[in-house]
Parts: sequence; structure tokens; C-alpha cells
Amino acid sequence: PPMHESAYDSTDVDATYLRFRVEEGDVKEAVRGASALNVAGLNVTVPHKGTVASLPFVELDETAERIGAVNTLDFADKSEDDTVARGYNTDASGALRALERKTEVAGKKAVLVGAGGAGRAIAFALAGEGATVEVVNRTYERGEKLADDVSEIGEATAYPLDELDDVVPDADIVINATTVGMEEDVSPVPADSLRPHHVVFDAVYTPLETRLLRDAEEAGATTVDGAWMLVYQGAEAFEIWTGKTAPVEKMNAVLREEL
Repeated sequence: PPMHESAYDSTDVDATYLRFRVEEGDVKEAVRGASALNVAGLNVTVPHKGTVASLPFVELDETAERIGAVNTLDFADKSEDDTVARGYNTDASGALRALERKTEVAGKKAVLVGAGGAGRAIAFALAGEGATVEVVNRTYERGEKLADDVSEIGEATAYPLDELDDVVPDADIVINATTVGMEEDVSPVPADSLRPHHVVFDAVYTPLETRLLRDAEEAGATTVDGAWMLVYQGAEAFEIWTGKTAPVEKMNAVLREEL
């Protein structure tokens, strides 16, 4: 909320950003209720992104439909029929913009650890920009499904978790799209597989400096923390809702102060 409200203040938008807890069985009613209350838009977080994408009265943009997950709803962008909102996935562009602060993505080989909601968004974003994606997931079948889906728009392959050591050294980009490192000071990537040529991106933003990023710095690699993805996905949501250019630097400063 402070990140978004700083953007409203900076652009003279009369709005308030609130959080609501929604239980898994109440997602449909929550979205319809927000529409009935003339809420301008919603962000959707785990575990509801896939559920919202499947609602028959939410019209998906191309990216959200491809990924199968929605993290942003715009109630102003709806048709005359039963559609109550348009659904977007700004996680994909948020991750891409975060990475592009430090490296070009096109033509690079990226090892992606994790095939959940964030992993799906990042994989499609990378493949869409011409990167080769190597998905490594604890459950191989889930990683294989993601790689198969991504192969429709780009080059992607799945590997079992025990082959992570083999695929990381030759990669250009290494990404953690799991929650490993959030609750404990551990990394999903073995430190001895990291190299100076790597760009290492951790989608975890609490803590800002995870064990993976510390290991990457010690290896001489370039690092990107998860707060940048959070800022950029929020900035795109702000622009969808308001039609104004997001004050990214202000949002970033406030977010980092809060974190």
C-alpha cells in the first residue's frame, strides 16, 4: 500500500490502496463484490492468481491468458456483456524490466528455478524476448509442463532438481522463482555453481539480500533483487488503472524504506 499510495500522491490521483483477505472459496464473490462496489482495480496475490484467470466473467489480455494467471484486474475495462473486469499479468513485464536493468535478455540462456505462478510469468516473459529457458523444479512433471507450454512461443527445456549443478554454470542468467530464502537463510542454488559471468535474479524481496544474492556477489556475479520486480509490476498496474505514467523512482524509494 505505501508504494502505490506514494504514486497516487505524486500524480494527484484521488485513490486509496487497501488489502483484503479473501479465502479460497470466496474468490468469485470477492471479484463480483469489488465490481459492485465500484472498486477501480485489484491486485491479486497467491494463491488466487490462477483462480481469477479462470473466472468466466474476467476477460484476459494475451499475456495473462498465455500464462494462466492474473495479478491485476481493471474494472473500468469491461465490455457490455457479463464481463466485469479485464485481467492482466504484470509479473511477466515486472520481472523482465527488473532483469533488463542489468542485462539484455534476447539470445541469453536462463536457468529458472521454480515452475509456480511467478516461474510461469518469468518463463513466458523470457521466451517472448528470445531467451532460452531451462526450467528446474522440485517436481519434474510440473517443470516439464511449463517447458512444454513455453515451447509454443520459444525455446524451453525442463530438468530435474538433481541436475541443477550441471545446468547453472553454462547459463547467462540464473533466477530463483521459488520462496526458498524467504523464511530461512538458505539458497535454492548451490554456491559453487555460480560464476562471475552470471546475472542472478531472486524474486524473493523479503529479505532484500537473500542467501542466493550474497553467494552470487561472493562469486563476482551481477545481482538483481526481488524488489525491482515488485516495483515494476506495481508500476504497470498503476498505469493500467490510471492511464498515467508511474513514478517508478518514487515507488522504489518508498518500497525499499518500507522493506
